[in-house]
Amino acid sequence: MISPLKSLILLLRNRKGQSLAEFAVITAMMATFVGTAVPKFSDVMETGKANKTIQELDKILVQAKNFYETTATLEGRGRLPGQDKHDMAVGGYTDSLTLFNDLELFSTHKNEVIGKKWISVFGINHPDAPMPTESFFTDDTLTPDGSGYTPGGKKNCQNCADDRGTGSEDWIELFTGEALESPFQDGHYIYVVIAGSGTGESTRSPKICVADAESPKSFHKYIDL
Repeated sequence: MISPLKSLILLLRNRKGQSLAEFAVITAMMATFVGTAVPKFSDVMETGKANKTIQELDKILVQAKNFYETTATLEGRGRLPGQDKHDMAVGGYTDSLTLFNDLELFSTHKNEVIGKKWISVFGINHPDAPMPTESFFTDDTLTPDGSGYTPGGKKNCQNCADDRGTGSEDWIELFTGEALESPFQDGHYIYVVIAGSGTGESTRSPKICVADAESPKSFHKYIDL
């Protein structure tokens, strides 16, 4: 079957001496065909970006699991990037229910109330993957003593690993010095860790959720170790 666009081309070849009016009509029709193809191409591009960011979130979780297993071997108890110990949170959540309820409302990086609860994976000002403007994420940071506690910061704790780093330092090391950049213009990788608890047989492992700031509601991954 000959496409409409090809039919127009054949018509142009077979007819001579067309009037200016005829040429204008044909030009307008060709513009219509091109115009109707643009949304379809745009949809494909957006689908590609969505698939790409889901793959990147999977990579982040794989490295989180590797970090957890490595620290479990070296320190006797597994923890996640940014955690001082397995029973300390990263970000602003203490339970999964509150986290999932917030995710239902977290459709844009501009949500100030929820955004402040989340921590940047690779750092808010990383030159290769800075957070978008009008967002409210913070860096996970170490503080020299308990008096300097800040959002996303840490207090000194007993039995913490001496070589512990900030969350972004842990992640950058896991990815051999390179930050993952979201395929979306307003994307940025963020995460939270819900603390584990208990000792011995009653130990509960920490939980981690990673998301893309383009739309954390749509693009997030969660694992309970």
